[in-house]
Amino acid sequence: MRAPAMAARRAAEDVDPYLPQNGNFGYWVSRYELDLQYKVAINRLSGTALITAVTLIELQEFSLDLSDALKASKILVNGKRVAHFAHRNGKLRITLAAKLATGAALSVVVHYNGAPRPVKTLWGDVGFEELTDGALVAGQPNGAASWFPCNDHPSAKAAFHIRISTESRYRVIANGKLVSRRARASQTVWTYEQPEPTSTYLMTVQIGGYEMTRLARTPVPIRAALPRRLRAKFDHDFARQPQMMTLFIELFGRYPLANGYTVVITADPLDIPLEAQGISIFGANHCDGTRASERLVAHELAHQWFGNSVTARQWRDIWLHEGFASYAEWLWSEQSGGPSADELAGQHHEQLRAQPQDLLLTDPGPRLMFDDRVYKRGALTLHALRRRLGDEKFFALLRDWTERYRHGTAVTGDFTGLAANYSEESLRPLWDAWLYNTEVP
Repeated sequence: MRAPAMAARRAAEDVDPYLPQNGNFGYWVSRYELDLQYKVAINRLSGTALITAVTLIELQEFSLDLSDALKASKILVNGKRVAHFAHRNGKLRITLAAKLATGAALSVVVHYNGAPRPVKTLWGDVGFEELTDGALVAGQPNGAASWFPCNDHPSAKAAFHIRISTESRYRVIANGKLVSRRARASQTVWTYEQPEPTSTYLMTVQIGGYEMTRLARTPVPIRAALPRRLRAKFDHDFARQPQMMTLFIELFGRYPLANGYTVVITADPLDIPLEAQGISIFGANHCDGTRASERLVAHELAHQWFGNSVTARQWRDIWLHEGFASYAEWLWSEQSGGPSADELAGQHHEQLRAQPQDLLLTDPGPRLMFDDRVYKRGALTLHALRRRLGDEKFFALLRDWTERYRHGTAVTGDFTGLAANYSEESLRPLWDAWLYNTEVP
């Protein structure tokens, strides 16, 4: 089913119950074009967003997600200036002079500016964040609206064109291919094109005093942006990414992005690394010369298949991201001379059995969606499935999964349904035990 048809089918669905204030199902966006200017010293963002969409229902009013820290100054819809719009509580609500029919073209231009800041959520501050000398965007799960107006829902994937101007002493990293870099006076304009359909929360901008390096002998181009002072430690801590990439391509299928993979190491420490489309972001504390964070390096790379390319349609199915990426850590350990996946499964199974038995993997609730038990129980579910199917069928299933839902969205039922094709006997008892009961088997 093509993307507009899929979006139309879901137009009548409820907005995600974990983030009921996010998302807008009256239209489907195919492309965002962002033209931004950012002044690092004073944390000032101004920009224009051109949003190309189609209506999924007849509408005269619609909304975009946009942080209250940013102010819309002018809006045009299909070339005409909008007289009536309101912006509060993270929603930019637009009223048109006349109704648009279902299936009508929708071109929205929003001029906006402000001092961007993270969105405060149950899970802490997410989105646009100032660094000591630069900025980053950590968008999961609902931080995209902290820097551009959007339909901020994981199922709403689109292509992106990003042009951003900032002081020339900084490097700008964004998703996709760098198509131009043009200096003018004291400013440099960086232009990136991200053609693969991408969820808004996976879009990012990283601004800092970064130097670029490229890893040699990689099956997919791997680049890194990092402060010069961390280069020697990076060369040790991240040296085995080419082998990770080779392994994951073998086990998970072709790498899903045409432009390769970029790792950003910020000069500041970060609590946790995070994934974006084609990019992973680590803090200086993850690059300390000890290789202690290598499991996280594997985890974030695996997200390019699980989470970024194949994305959960609703946040309740986040185990499809985190369980799979956590299992990739165990697969890398097995490959690189560490404990086997079976040994790690045994350790984590024992630990989970000792913790409260109150988490439902397929619906953990918003407060627990990033609980470590989701990660580990998801990985254990996959290990139980691997033991049931055997390696040949299990990894064939994973490759089928990443190919069939490539750049799309899915739910748990899609995975269990596909897995049934790889088993001669019913998998229902396994799913009931691991996915649909709170007690750890």
